[in-house]
Order: sequence, then C-alpha cells, then structure tokens
Amino acid sequence: MALTAIIETHGGPEQFKLVDREVGAPQTGEVRIAHKAIGLNFIDVYQRTGLYPMQLPHAMGMEAAGVIEAVGEGVTHLKVGDRAAYASNPPGAYAEARVMPAAQVCPLPDGISFEQGAAMMLKGMTVEYLFHRTSPLKSGDTVLFHAAAGGVGLLACQWARSEGITLIGTAGTDEKCKLALDHGASHCLNYRTSDWAAAVRDLTEGRGVDVVMDAVGKDTFEGSLASLKPLGMMMSFGNASGPVPPFDLGILGRMGSLKLTRPTLFTHINDHATCQAMAQHLAQKVLDGDVKINIGQRFALRDVAKAHTALEARSTTGSTVLEV
Repeated sequence: MALTAIIETHGGPEQFKLVDREVGAPQTGEVRIAHKAIGLNFIDVYQRTGLYPMQLPHAMGMEAAGVIEAVGEGVTHLKVGDRAAYASNPPGAYAEARVMPAAQVCPLPDGISFEQGAAMMLKGMTVEYLFHRTSPLKSGDTVLFHAAAGGVGLLACQWARSEGITLIGTAGTDEKCKLALDHGASHCLNYRTSDWAAAVRDLTEGRGVDVVMDAVGKDTFEGSLASLKPLGMMMSFGNASGPVPPFDLGILGRMGSLKLTRPTLFTHINDHATCQAMAQHLAQKVLDGDVKINIGQRFALRDVAKAHTALEARSTTGSTVLEV
C-alpha cells in the first residue's frame, strides 16, 4: 500500500484526500518507483482547479525522484535499484510509490540528490526547451522572463548566465528581485512598483527583447508583446494569473510581425529519446555547477494542501518539494 493524494472534485486545496492504494506490479513498458521526494508545480494547481480538466477521481502530481523497485518487460534504460527522476504524464506523483510508464523516467546521476531531482525535472526541462528547442537562443540575445524568482525562473536566470544570454526578470517584491539577480538575472523589475514594460524598453535602448518567456498569463500578456522587438518571439507557457483572453491576431502584425507560441513540456518529452536527451542536458548543467537547484520550501506529503495554498499565494521562492 502507498499513501497517495487524490482529488475527487475540482476546486481548492481542501479537495485533497489522502488514501492508501495498492501499487501493483509493472506491466510491459512500465516501472514501479518508490518515491524519495516529490516536486510541486503550477500545472498541479491548474489540474486541481479544473483549468486543465481531468477525469476524476485522480491521483495528483507530475514530478518525483526515487528508486526503481521493479521493471516491466521491454524496459531497457532502467533496472531495479536505479536512482531515477521524472516529470511526465499521467499525474500520480503525490504518492509514496507508483507504477507508471517508463519512457519518461530518467536515470538520476549519483551527484544529484533525490530532493534536487524531484525539484528540477519539470522546471529544468521546461527551461531546456524554452532556451534550446522553441526558438533556440545564442550568446548575446536578450530575454524577458516573468516570475524570475519562481522555481522555473531561478533556473532560467542561471541557465541564461551560463550561456551569455541577458535575462531581464520581473518579480513581485524587491526581495524576490534580489534573489533573481543573485541567481544570474542581468536586471530584475518589481512589477508592483514599476512600469516594467517601459523599463524593458529603456534597458534595451528602445529595441525590445528577442524573446519573452511568460508563465504568468493574463496580467502580463499585453506588456509582454509591447516589450518585444520586431520579429520577436513570445513564449506563453503558463497561466499563473489566469488564461489570456481572446485577442485580435492582427495585433501581432501591427506591433512588428511578432511571433507567439504556446509550447508545452509534454509535447517535447513525448518522444522517449528527446526526453532522455533533455534530462541528460539538464543533469549535466547541474553537475557542472552552471545550475543550482534552489529548494525554498519543504512540506510533508500529508501537508500537500498547505503546500498548494502557499504556491497559489505566490509566497514561495524557488522550488517546493514534498518529503515522503
């Protein structure tokens, strides 16, 4: 039996229910993994609230690290006893152990702890595809990154610094701005006390940035478009403030033939080989010291509702993990 957090109805953090579930044996193409640490992400909130609907009841959680306990037929990249980590569908990571598809479960190098592994996979592979696969960036490029002191943001700040990319961040407090700067942001703007879109124009001498990376959504959308240079790329990859409302597509042409994309990690990692390559790239960044995993909060698995409350209140910094 494994303690597992499920929801039976979409809604607030109070919807979490802790149950004991049979884990079972892996079938063809599956593994059974005993979790040592579990990661929290905003996609978990979107699923819980129904913004990203799921068939209920359903276990929650998209990211964890642990030890492989059993391997189904056809699985060749993992064996019993291996340290492993993942960010993948289907949800179900908020558990002491689970059986799941093996294709997106990745070996975890010995030099990376289980907590680091649980905190880095979804956020780190998100940064990997944003910087290298959506619109590949190079040294000298300039990026505007919203929520730069969050879990994805602090990784992005370090990733940008390691590759010679200028990152202009935004955050909601001066303390969070300092945190982003300490992690490699070239500039960080307090969006509560400044006209950040105008400040971005000033910082780029009126040119605008090459790319905007935005997981905030509704509240930052218009300012993000206004911060782009002609032919610039807007990557909208989250909805922390709510979904972007419908808009006139023609505005992209009028503002300089701008490009807009809505990428997801799960499209990229759907291919086994691509997923494993992205995880290896991320792990090497961590092992080389280019990227350090900042774990700002820890909660017990039983306190998952409290963890979600903190995440939604934007009172967290860095990554949040559940301890098993």
